[in-house]
Amino acid sequence: MKYLLWLLKAAIFFTLFAFALNNQQDATVHFFFGTQWRAPLVLVVLTAFSAGLAVGVLGMVPRWWRHRTAARRAQAAAAVAAPTQVPTAATASNSAPAAPPPPPDLPSIHGI
Repeated sequence: MKYLLWLLKAAIFFTLFAFALNNQQDATVHFFFGTQWRAPLVLVVLTAFSAGLAVGVLGMVPRWWRHRTAARRAQAAAAVAAPTQVPTAATASNSAPAAPPPPPDLPSIHGI
């Protein structure tokens, strides 16, 4: 399995490398107010991909923060609700393992 994963990574690398070698001609990107940028096509594609990735991550940050705060609140509520007793060796061996707490009520993923 390990070798298969390395083979897959090598195939992806060589495919992207061949793409970069085949797209070395200059491309012109026209911006507003008559400004333009001339660069190799592969650099333009890489820049567009990076910009899209950054916009996607920045769009997800508020949702990640909401989920983190909800998880912290649920963890704090579980810590307050759970008794803070330390079981001794005799009681720990005789009792069954405790069930995990139910998942906290998080807001719906789709906002519904």
